[in-house]
Parts: sequence; structure tokens; C-alpha cells
Amino acid sequence: MIAAKYIFTVAGLYGLVVLAPLYFLEGRIGQGSPPAITHPEFYYGFIGVALAWQVVFLLIGREAVRFRPLMLPSILEKLSYGVAVILLFVQGRVSGSTLVTGGIDLVLGALFALAFVWTPSAPRTAQ
Repeated sequence: MIAAKYIFTVAGLYGLVVLAPLYFLEGRIGQGSPPAITHPEFYYGFIGVALAWQVVFLLIGREAVRFRPLMLPSILEKLSYGVAVILLFVQGRVSGSTLVTGGIDLVLGALFALAFVWTPSAPRTAQ
């Protein structure tokens, strides 16, 4: 249970630090990794949803037993990006630096899975 607290709290804080600046980098991303973003609604929608999940991770970190069921979609959230990036890299559609970010998500997904297994499904009662 203590492990889940740290895993999810660190993941949530890391995600906030990495994702929040993207709100201000749309133009720069288009310059550094052409072509420019052509559908800003998808770009900003992705950031917003991803940031919302960081808040979920922080909630899980505060009360892992209570929010244990949310660990399962949290694992899916990490796997969906990590696996997609690997497939895109194999196809030559993303850079190595993007592969690193996908790898980080896969590691976090594995840690989330371990936290799920280690966290009891109900609070322990004193006997």
C-alpha cells in the first residue's frame, strides 16, 4: 500500500511537470518536429485528458485502497501510449526521443500493475 502511494504520487507529479508546459509549446513543436500541428483540437484535447489522468494518479496516491479499482484503467492509460509509440517507431513514424517517453509510460504501467497486486482490495480491520 505504501508502494502504491509513492508510485502513483511520483507518476502524477512527473506527468504534471512534463505535460503542463505543452499548453505553451504548440508552435515550437511544429518548428522542431515538422510538420506543424494541423489539428490543434486534438493536441489540446490530448493534453487536457492526460492532465486529468495525472490528477487521478495523485488521488490514487493519497488513498490507494479506496481508489484501487482506478488502478486498472490507469494501467491501460499507460499501456495505450507506450504500445502505440513502439508500433509507430517500428514503422518509422516517430523519433527515438518519442520512443523514450513511450518507454517511461510502459515502466509506469508495469509499476501500476505491481501496485495493484500489492494493494489490498479492502482496508484492513483491527482484530
